[in-house]
Amino acid sequence: MKKTIIRQNAYYDSVTLMSLTNKIINLDGVNEAVISMATQMNKELLRNVFLSTEESDKADNNDLIIAINSEDENIYNEAINLVEELLKPKNKKKNKCETDSPKTISGAMLQMKDANLAVISVPGQYAAREARKALENGLNVMLFSDNVSLEQERQLKEIGREKGLLVMGPDCGTASINNVGLCFANKVRKGNIGIAGASGTGLQEVMVQIHRLGGGVSQAVGTGGRDLKEEIDGIMMIESLKALSVDEDTEVILLVSKPPAKSVEKKILDEVRLVNKPVVICFLDGNKEEEKSSNAKFVYGLYDAAREAVELSGVKIEEMENNEKVFVEARKLKETLNKEQRYFRGLFCGGTLCAEALSVLRDNFDNIKSNAAKKENEKLENIRVYSGNVLLDLGEDEFTVGKPHPMIEPALRLDNIVKQAKDETVGVILLDFELGYGSHDSPVGITIDAIKEAKEIADKGGRNIIFVAYICGTDMDKQNYEAQRKMLKDAGVLIANSNAEAAKLVIEILS
Repeated sequence: MKKTIIRQNAYYDSVTLMSLTNKIINLDGVNEAVISMATQMNKELLRNVFLSTEESDKADNNDLIIAINSEDENIYNEAINLVEELLKPKNKKKNKCETDSPKTISGAMLQMKDANLAVISVPGQYAAREARKALENGLNVMLFSDNVSLEQERQLKEIGREKGLLVMGPDCGTASINNVGLCFANKVRKGNIGIAGASGTGLQEVMVQIHRLGGGVSQAVGTGGRDLKEEIDGIMMIESLKALSVDEDTEVILLVSKPPAKSVEKKILDEVRLVNKPVVICFLDGNKEEEKSSNAKFVYGLYDAAREAVELSGVKIEEMENNEKVFVEARKLKETLNKEQRYFRGLFCGGTLCAEALSVLRDNFDNIKSNAAKKENEKLENIRVYSGNVLLDLGEDEFTVGKPHPMIEPALRLDNIVKQAKDETVGVILLDFELGYGSHDSPVGITIDAIKEAKEIADKGGRNIIFVAYICGTDMDKQNYEAQRKMLKDAGVLIANSNAEAAKLVIEILS
């Protein structure tokens, strides 16, 4: 049974709807479900899964789509009843301190007079307008929304610069201000290292590694991935650098991003020269020539960036447990592969972690292809059909249209894990798991059965398949890092202490 319902002027945020869609799809007997706002992209998704109607084609961005394809009417009714229940406002009795949630920024300002930051997650066409309202009310902005034009981003960041306010984003997924994690962030020790980063999981990885090494974080400011483009001119990276340079809690500054545009890089390095605090710069895949003209300390990996910052912070480094045993095990497992198993597949939830793995692996393997690649010769032409060595960023739009990000719902990659095990040329599958605020309650728990199934498929084919994993998380994260690690270890998965180390384990096995 197929049915599509349109509810006019019924707005819900995308994270809520993505989570709800996943719950409905996982019901037995539901073949397809799309529960989303009626944006052009989502209406195109409806057409692709044959759930569009004349009414849905005419729907407005403020209208809610509820489209379900089920095996019969009873299953449909069960699904729609669950949708109604989960979308229903929670009628929890308010105590004296509680008030109704405000519907607008001006309403929020009336209720929360001491507020100094707004997190904005609305459809892209409204995001710039709401961000401008927040700035006009004297609020720093974390703009989680994407689909904001470069011109709008530039205007917002110029307003922020004039008012002395941060504009983190658009498409900013991670920040930690005064040790309060925002959106996707890990819980880490408070300390004296301030970070400004143009990447989400890159920012998470350096925060996690700083914590594991015994250091702590004062601030972690996300700038949004486009800030270092020539069109934006690095406005927020430079403003974040200035803010961290006068922040009393920050004694060491760490900048993390992919390589900026040359003109932007020059402006950043000029500003670094004016800072009287140690500065560490990690431009992943950057040109080492820039070191010659800067007083900053340059590193080119996320773990190295964290270690350098901790050393400069005056904290005695807590050496992590030596992982040599894992490399010894990797060398033994290498002998279990047959001669056809020459390739690896990386299935990443974190985009920057995928990019870092590519930078580590490319020197040891020819012809790696990835949808996260910037170099033309490394770009993957077809995400559905590929062979050889492949690294996939499963958080890219081509995988997530109408679906939750794999950090929210890692079940999205389960079928792909099983699929790779059926390829007789694959010897290693590389996986990342992100813990922390915003991420799935048990990313390993939901994945472990797929890992076991993949191993069984290989075994039935007279092969072994080796899994290598990295967990980006701390002992303070809600998901229980040790419990997640134990599940992987019990399943025979090789576990790295950092994302870069995971890539090095792949080299150990296949090079």
